[in-house]
Amino acid sequence: MSDLAAELAKQSYWYHTIDLPGGIRTPGIFDMRAALSRIKLPESLHGKRCLDVGTAEGFWAFEMERRGASEVVAMDLAEWADVDWPPACASPPQGDMDMVPRFRLAREALRSNVEWIPGSAYDLSPETHGRFDFVFLGSLLVHLRDPVRALAAVRTVVRGELLVNEAVSLPLTLLAPRSPGARLVGGEEPGWWVPNLAGLRRLVETAGYRVLARGRPYFLGYGEGRAASPQRSALTAGAPGPLHRLPLELVRDARHRLGVPHAWLIASPRPDLA
Repeated sequence: MSDLAAELAKQSYWYHTIDLPGGIRTPGIFDMRAALSRIKLPESLHGKRCLDVGTAEGFWAFEMERRGASEVVAMDLAEWADVDWPPACASPPQGDMDMVPRFRLAREALRSNVEWIPGSAYDLSPETHGRFDFVFLGSLLVHLRDPVRALAAVRTVVRGELLVNEAVSLPLTLLAPRSPGARLVGGEEPGWWVPNLAGLRRLVETAGYRVLARGRPYFLGYGEGRAASPQRSALTAGAPGPLHRLPLELVRDARHRLGVPHAWLIASPRPDLA
């Protein structure tokens, strides 16, 4: 276990907080463990083929395997050039992304069989990736220029259910609870749209799904690695407009203490669409 701890310490940062054998815990920027009791991840995935899109270090992929999935595929981008960088970003990072070594460390420590593959949600297809009984998207749509296009591509490989756990705007949810809307994060970070609850549902429905269930907003908490992170989270970027200033300031105060507002929904592909 001392070797594992030494290897973990060599990593510049971790995105996910993951419990590993021997009481070792990765110092993640975000701590998803409390979210397990807030979202409707099936208690049993026994015998199911599952996909985790935007896996980072694999927290959700390993959790699906722990819940009995017969096969779990974890997908994420391999190169910084593949990220949806806004045109305003003058000098995005170059070369390979650094999540794969951390994923492999966690995979080996957990003695996991999760398979990591490179790829974008935009490029998913049944011909290349097959079909999955259960697909998970966690905090991914906010980083995509075209979330509907990505959701539509995901739909082609879903033969069961999709669970989306995504960042949402509490001010827009409170101000317009029944009107679909989104805040454009913008700037130089790879962050795009943060919808309200109605907007998240509309994105999924527009991409060709039926929404089966959805939950209330909750805060996805930060982990102990946030202070040492070399990256600023695009989930919380952007200045408030005058009409939203007060609620946004309240949300940001809560965010520093509680985390980033998220909400989940479960959907299935519409049977009338090819």
